[in-house]
Parts: sequence; structure tokens; C-alpha cells
Amino acid sequence: MGTIFNIMRYCIHDGPGIRTTVFFKGCPLQCWWCHNPEGLKSQKEVFYHADKCLQCGDCLEVCPHHAIENRGGLFITVDGECHLTGKCADVCSSEARRIVGRDVTVDEVMKEIEKDVVFYDESSGGVTFSGGEPLMQPSFLEELLKYCKNGGIHTAVDTSGYASPEIFEKICQYTDLFLYDLKTVDDKTHREHTGASNELIMENLKIITSRQSKVVIRLPVIPGVNDDRKSILDIGQFVSSLRNIEEIDILPYHETGIEKYKRFGLQYRKPQTDSISRDKLDGIQEDLKRLGMQITIRE
Repeated sequence: MGTIFNIMRYCIHDGPGIRTTVFFKGCPLQCWWCHNPEGLKSQKEVFYHADKCLQCGDCLEVCPHHAIENRGGLFITVDGECHLTGKCADVCSSEARRIVGRDVTVDEVMKEIEKDVVFYDESSGGVTFSGGEPLMQPSFLEELLKYCKNGGIHTAVDTSGYASPEIFEKICQYTDLFLYDLKTVDDKTHREHTGASNELIMENLKIITSRQSKVVIRLPVIPGVNDDRKSILDIGQFVSSLRNIEEIDILPYHETGIEKYKRFGLQYRKPQTDSISRDKLDGIQEDLKRLGMQITIRE
């Protein structure tokens, strides 16, 4: 069994070809700019869209644990009181309340994945396991990877790299491609903006590239965090010292996650800034290309 919060079909940005992306719940990092707040907590949770709420109060009436309070017309879930019965979501006609996350078996996920095998074959696509952080559910992930491998389905794991080396050792043999986030090589900056050291992340990257695992580096370019030339060159020099790196994908910062946080009543920690200009992105691309790597800007 595992806990996921979404399965998206016909994805084209999560690896080669047409893909199905399975989003795992739970992440060990707390990146200021994360645009998937649904994936941060490991457990299922109730999300409340205040802008959709009709203020009818039906959710308050049906909650068996009195975990909802009317606070000025907003029906807020009381911290620590919700037992996730789902009754509030069932009666909410406007879908202002919904349960995020569901427990699933390997067989249930594989049935969804196998629906699109014909598209994988025609486009050289496959399945991508993302999150959250899929390596937080290592046994579930390993079983899914094994099933895909036995079925000839291309596999990619989208990871922050923050997991034990033993977990990577187990899944490497079943993973065709790692999509590996690398935010900065400066440990102080990494700790400040993600809540954890990057030492383990960099060591794991060395391990999997030494095992002839194919890796695409995903570099989120975040204003005020890692968009200065020194930070970019430091990342480039570290990556260029490794083997089996297919390319670096530059992921420009965007603010699409801000509205999600507002809707879910969560704090978005990244101060609002201007987006990175195309000229600056082109400059970053050229600096990294000079180090002899294939660079793609993903927008």
C-alpha cells in the first residue's frame, strides 16, 4: 500500500515521450517555492477552498468529531481534531472541502499506468513517479518499479535526492531515468530555503551517476536564492564533474503555487519577486553550455 495525491495522464514534461505521472504524498524538505503543497504531508488531509464555500454549514453539521468551526463565515478545520471521515467532503456541493490523498495498492496504480501503454510505445514514453518525494515510500515505490520493469514500461523517478543511500541502491536497478533536483551546492543556502542540508543530496547524486544510472538534473532557478552567476557556475562545475548526466533542465521560477497556498490557507514562504527575464535565462543557459553540457530551458 502507498499514499498518493494524484495520477496525471498524458504528461509531456516529466521525462521523455508521453507519460503517466504518479504523485506520492510526503516530502522531507520544505522548499519555500514548492508549488505542490498537497504533497508536503505524508498523511491524507482535508483541504478547504474558502473561495468556493457557499457558507451553508452542512459540513459543520455532519462532522462526527466537531472538527469544523464557523469563523466569520469560513468553516475552518480545527487543528488536531479532524479524523478524516470524509463526511464533510461528501456533503459539500461546491467541492470547497475535499480529502487530499488516498491509499492505493500497487495493482490499483498499475491498472492506471497500463491504460496508456500504447502511447508509451509510440512516443518512447513511460511512467514517472513524483511527489512530494517518492523515496519516502521506498517499498511501495520499489514494487511499482519492479512491475513496470517486468512489463517493459520505461520508468523515471523525480526526486529531491534527500533519502538514504540504501534506498537508492535498491531502486537503481529498476529505474531507467532519474529526474534529480539540484537547487544549490551551497549548504547554508540550502538549509535556509529547504530546511535541510544538501550534503546527502550531493553524495547520492555521486552514487547513482557512478552506477551508470541515467540522470537529468532539474535546476529550479529561484530569484534571490540561486540565480546569481556564481551559484549557477558552482552548480555547473559540480555537475560537469559527474558521469552519466543526460542534460540539465532549467526550470524558471513561477508563482503559480501562490494561489494554491491561499486557497488551502497555507503560508507561502517565498517573498514575491519579479519573474526571471528571458535574457537572464539565456545567459544562464550559455554559462552552463560553456562547461560542455546539454542545457534545456523548460517553460
